[in-house]
Amino acid sequence: MTQQVDSHRRQEILRAAAGLFRRQGFERTSVRQIAAELGIKSGSLFYHFATKEELLVAVMEEGIRDVHASVQEGLASERRLPEQLAAMVRRHLTALLGANLDALMVLVYEWRSLSEPAVRRVMAWRNRYEDLWDQAIGAAAANGWVDSDVVLVRQTVLGALNWAGQWYRASSRLSVDALSTRMFAILMPEVHAQLGRGSRPGVAHCACAAGHSDVVADPSGRAASSITPQLPSAEEFR
Repeated sequence: MTQQVDSHRRQEILRAAAGLFRRQGFERTSVRQIAAELGIKSGSLFYHFATKEELLVAVMEEGIRDVHASVQEGLASERRLPEQLAAMVRRHLTALLGANLDALMVLVYEWRSLSEPAVRRVMAWRNRYEDLWDQAIGAAAANGWVDSDVVLVRQTVLGALNWAGQWYRASSRLSVDALSTRMFAILMPEVHAQLGRGSRPGVAHCACAAGHSDVVADPSGRAASSITPQLPSAEEFR
């Protein structure tokens, strides 16, 4: 019972901290303000998190873990690459514009507030997530549906999707599902055009949903090399 209460309190702290970090920024948010948001004493936070930075890292990890799980589930639910990529866009936007909005916006904008060890810790999760995209985009590139620069395509797609967190409102004329369909068509028009066409011989598919994280098929039938990019150093986030 105590463990359940502690877990519930931890989640409350993460939600409150994510909201304040997003609205005010990490540097301008004090532990006292987070505690006041929850109606508890400042010292109670340190029972769950040793430092304010540890709390920031936990917020970021929570956000990336949740969106990673959702997108991976979307991948596994589809068999064809066009539908897989459409599901990835939809799942990412649904996570971003739902309960995870604050945590994911903090993840996008608060890198500069992290120390070097904390950057490495969060990047480990970020890299796993980006690898899912790199594999699916790499397969699309092998088919000639997107540009061959996999990392640039991924950065463009995720950058556009993440920016929706700044301007999209629930009262918008577009639902999140409708928005994901429109953005998918805009960002990956040739992939979007393949939806519902059925499988064809010689078409590359993404193996990521099956757990083969480092290789995608090439239209020629050869195994392509790893498409996991050389990631930037932590210094580039400063």
